[in-house]
Amino acid sequence: MAVSSIHQKWENLRRQIEQHNYRYHVLDDPEISDVEYDKLFRQLIELEETHPALKTPDSPSRRVGAPPLAKFGSVTHRSLMLSLDNAMNRDELIAFDGRLKRALDSQDEITYIAEPKLDGLAISLVYENGLLSTGATRGDGRTGEDITQNLRTIHTIPLRLQGQAVPPIVEIRGEVFIEKEQFKKLNRKREEAAEPAFANPRNAAAGSLRQLDSSVTAERPLKFFAYELTSAEGINYTSHGESLEQLQKWQVPVNPNISNCTNIEEAIAYYEEWEENRNTLPYEIDGVVIKVNSTSEREQLGIKSRSPRWAISGKFKAQQATTVVEDIVPSIGRTGAVTPVAHLQPVNVGGVIVSRATLHNQDEIDRKDIRTGDTVLIQRAGDVIPEVVKVITEKRPDEAVKYILPEECPSCGAEVIRPEEEAVARCHNISCPAQVKGRIEHFASKRALDIDGLGSKVVSQLIESGLVYSFADLFYLSKEQLLGLERMGDLSAQNLIDAIDTSKETTLARFIYGLGIRNVGEHVADVLARKYRSLEVLMDSTAEELEAVDEVGPIVAESIVSFFGSKENRDTIRRCLSGGVFLSVPETPEKTDLAVRGKTFVFTGKLEQFTRQDGEEMVRNLGGRAAKSVSSKTDFIIAGTGAGSKLIKARKLNITVLNEDEFLALMS
Repeated sequence: MAVSSIHQKWENLRRQIEQHNYRYHVLDDPEISDVEYDKLFRQLIELEETHPALKTPDSPSRRVGAPPLAKFGSVTHRSLMLSLDNAMNRDELIAFDGRLKRALDSQDEITYIAEPKLDGLAISLVYENGLLSTGATRGDGRTGEDITQNLRTIHTIPLRLQGQAVPPIVEIRGEVFIEKEQFKKLNRKREEAAEPAFANPRNAAAGSLRQLDSSVTAERPLKFFAYELTSAEGINYTSHGESLEQLQKWQVPVNPNISNCTNIEEAIAYYEEWEENRNTLPYEIDGVVIKVNSTSEREQLGIKSRSPRWAISGKFKAQQATTVVEDIVPSIGRTGAVTPVAHLQPVNVGGVIVSRATLHNQDEIDRKDIRTGDTVLIQRAGDVIPEVVKVITEKRPDEAVKYILPEECPSCGAEVIRPEEEAVARCHNISCPAQVKGRIEHFASKRALDIDGLGSKVVSQLIESGLVYSFADLFYLSKEQLLGLERMGDLSAQNLIDAIDTSKETTLARFIYGLGIRNVGEHVADVLARKYRSLEVLMDSTAEELEAVDEVGPIVAESIVSFFGSKENRDTIRRCLSGGVFLSVPETPEKTDLAVRGKTFVFTGKLEQFTRQDGEEMVRNLGGRAAKSVSSKTDFIIAGTGAGSKLIKARKLNITVLNEDEFLALMS
């Protein structure tokens, strides 16, 4: 048979099979029997085995998996994968609507799109020239894990976007999940195979997507719904609803229960209806998502550091259960906070087995009068964090006594002190083993120095054996010392030493975050790194100087000054640097204050000479600010081809418009 005829036969088979996949898995409306489908699929496999060149990335045969990976790679998202702010009731949703109207300077009703909030795993899909090229987890919002091979096995994710004139680059965000009945079947199979059952559908979906062997993922009953068309190169949509319609034309599955709401009252009615009827759906939901429909209004509202202003998650009331408090045990955190934790008789709450619940502090215990032996009502607040709602006093045993936090730290024996006007009691001994362990684990975590292989058990052994007393000691460990630890072989020891050496080259922002300063998270660490560009200058800053930095208030400033005011903390930092830690910071070119420093830039349209992320990085490195939306505070807008509403608004506001060449000239 001629090569062209073979390819045509393969192409016809591929199209037929994908169309049948779409009708079966997405529309639930198959046209042929399973036997007929299997016959077509066998023909495809036989053809590809005879002609391996036909096995392209969009072949349906990729649904069965690929050779196992050694580990996942990383993917830098084309734009931030943001999380959502939460609203817990009607009043908070009305307040959300009010904030948006004030920000838009209009009392006109806002049109919203409302959809069920699936309890699954958020992913990003990138299509190049219509073909699925990359799939990734959310990760930290900037960087996720490359799970493309696993996502190709999910039948509801198209390997190729259907239709004509598909843009060169398309990015889609959505949720991978497992339906409730399929989850039960999966757990039954695992129990029959003497494997541990998954706690809930979300854990099952997440665990399935993080398999290095994608053939395992292929066996799991995963599904996908898209919830956002993040970008379609060269095309601007006027509304979210319009972009969802486009996704369906490309045969990308979208939740059929999405609703267009003409005002916030309709959105609230939708929220209340699904809270009442959540159990009628075949999959788990923990709320609804309410989004502004208009693209121009979204751009005007913009985003915050971690969430868009134009969307909110309406969370359902937590699911509750009763159980018994078997014990109350104090737990010591890395900042020395002594937190009472209730050990509970295990109970299923919303599909999760709960055996622990935080009691927060002594005031909370006293207010609710929680005692060992009490029968209590517990809930997963926001369907996530277990907490005790109230005590059922009618069931209290006679021997139950009030609980008082210990006056001495259960880890080191030092005095536990509760500062005035604070609810939290603390152990102030910085050498406390429990604190040391927590600080080292935080320092080595993925978003800090990312020391692969330094898990909780290894950290405990290092402390107990006297090899480390602070995270600075990590940089002075030898392979020979590690070999003395339990279950630490030659290869494991060498891998850990290599991982520590690799972590020595890090950024100033990651290092600041890794120090574990109270009230300083990732975002504030990044703000401080960009502002100061020098660890030494930051360490010597006063509270007044710190408060002058955008997004640093008096509480954060005081935490920073207090941390760097400690001789022990400064010594630890110096030992890190002496141990080979190198902190990279963006260079500060000359003349930045004249052209860029303090100015606000917005990028729009398709850019040819650099990516939007690269442009924003150039601006920040020169002391400027990169914004997502145009306002009267915008100084420059850089317009690529296909620029739309942002450019129109910029011209109305008489904002300076630059093309790419003019922008690069300004940067140089």
